[in-house]
Amino acid sequence: MSAWRQAGLNYINYSQIAARLVRQALKPELRTEALKRDEANVKFTQWKDGKPISKYI
Repeated sequence: MSAWRQAGLNYINYSQIAARLVRQALKPELRTEALKRDEANVKFTQWKDGKPISKYI
């Protein structure tokens, strides 16, 4: 059994923690570039009867 599984994490949580630690270990000039990739944007559209009723809630 994987160590992250034994610790009670799923793979997504494990990979997020590992990525955060790698970004923190980078040199300052490379860290700013990597931190930009840490942000996530999610857009939602409500649908009814196969048609969108509102955009980006």
